[in-house]
Amino acid sequence: MRIRRAHGLKRPKLRQSWNKFNLYNLSRVEPDNRRNRTFFQQKWTAKAVSRAYHGETVKEKHWQRMFRRRLRAVVPMDPEQLARSDGYEHAEGRGSGLEPHPNKKPKPFPKTPYMNMTYAPLERRLDTAIFRAMFASSTRQARQFVVHGDVKVNGKKMIYPGYQLNPGDMFQVEPERVLFATGAPKDARERRAGRKARQKKEAAATSTDEPSTPPSQNSPPEDPPPDDPKETLQSLLSQARTLLTSSSSSSLSGKRKQDLRSFQRLLKKTLSRTRLFPQQSTTLTDSLDAQLQELTQKLNLDHTPASSTTSSQAKVDSRDRSPESMTPENSSLLRKALAEARDNPIDVTKPYATPWRPRPYMSAFAFIPRYLEVHHKICSAVYLRHPVARPGLAEVPTPFGSDLNSLAFNWYLRRR
Repeated sequence: MRIRRAHGLKRPKLRQSWNKFNLYNLSRVEPDNRRNRTFFQQKWTAKAVSRAYHGETVKEKHWQRMFRRRLRAVVPMDPEQLARSDGYEHAEGRGSGLEPHPNKKPKPFPKTPYMNMTYAPLERRLDTAIFRAMFASSTRQARQFVVHGDVKVNGKKMIYPGYQLNPGDMFQVEPERVLFATGAPKDARERRAGRKARQKKEAAATSTDEPSTPPSQNSPPEDPPPDDPKETLQSLLSQARTLLTSSSSSSLSGKRKQDLRSFQRLLKKTLSRTRLFPQQSTTLTDSLDAQLQELTQKLNLDHTPASSTTSSQAKVDSRDRSPESMTPENSSLLRKALAEARDNPIDVTKPYATPWRPRPYMSAFAFIPRYLEVHHKICSAVYLRHPVARPGLAEVPTPFGSDLNSLAFNWYLRRR
C-alpha cells in the first residue's frame, strides 16, 4: 500500500525512484495547463509538483532555510583565445564602424537554464548523493542505508541523511547493500531455495543445541555425519583436474587451459578460506559444487557430484564425450561460465538473485551527474564540487522544464 500511495497513477507525482510506476509517470508527464489560473495558483502548483520530486523526505521549513536565491553558474571561455589576445581587439575601431568578418564572428552561446538550479542545495545531502551515484534505487532507500549505519563519509560512519557534503568528501556504501539495491529480486524458485537453506541452517543450529541422548534399540538408524567441507573441496579440485587431464593437450586451446586452471586456483583459494572462516565453508562448498555441475553440463559431460562415500580421487564416467566433439560454441560457453563462476558466484543465501543481474527498468535511470566521481567496484564516490549551470545545461537532474522551476523559484523567493 505504501508503494501505491507514493506512486499513484490517477494523480501522478514524480519521485526520485527507479520504480516502474514512477517510470510510467515520467513517460506521460505533460506541461501544466495555465488557463484561467492566477499567478499565485501557478506558483503553488509548480511548488507542489517539483517538491514531490526534489526532497520529498525533507520538511518544508527545513527546505526554506536551505533555499538560496543566488544560483551558481559558469560561462566557458576559449583558453586559446585568452592566451592569444589580451582583449585589445574589442576596442579596435570603436566609433569608426569597424566590424569583424562574418566568418570570424563568435558563435552565440545557448541560453543558460538558471531556473533549473532552484533545488541545487538538496544535491549536497548525503541521501540524495547516494541515489545520484546509483548506490540505491530511491532516496528513501538511501536514507535507510544511512540510518542503519551502512554508509561512511571520509572513513567515518555517518548516520545522518541530511549531512551536507563539501567538495572533496568521499562517501562509500556497503557493497552488499548496493548489490541488494541495484540487483534483480529473486523469483519463486530462488526464494524457495533460500528458505530451504535457512531452514537447513536453523535445523543444524537446533540439533547442536539439543543435549545428546543415548540411542535406543528401537530407534531408526541415524543419518551418517555430513562430510567435511575441506574434503568436499578437495574432491571438487580433483574433479577439475580430471576435466583438464582427460582431454588431450593438442585439442585444448591455451585459453581454455587457463580458464580451467583459474577454476582450480579459485578452489585452492576457497580451501584456504575455510581455515579462516569455517562458518562459511558449507555455503562456499555448495556454491562451488553447483558451479562445477553447471560447467560440466554445458560441456556435455556426465558429472556425478561428490557424496559422502566418494574419495578425494574422483573418477570420470566412461560415457564422457571425447574432446573432438567439443564445438566452438561449447568452448565459449565454458569460458563465460568459468569467468562468471569466479566473479559472480551462485549463492542462494543472498537476499537478491544470484548470479547478480541488474534490476528491471534500471537503464532509464542509469546516469551519473558531472559533480560526482563514482567507482562502482568499491561502491564509493567523491563529491567533486557544487553543481552549476552552464550554457545549455544545468547539472541538477530534474524532469521539469525551466518554466515550472521558475515558478517554484518565485514562490520561495518571496518567502525569504
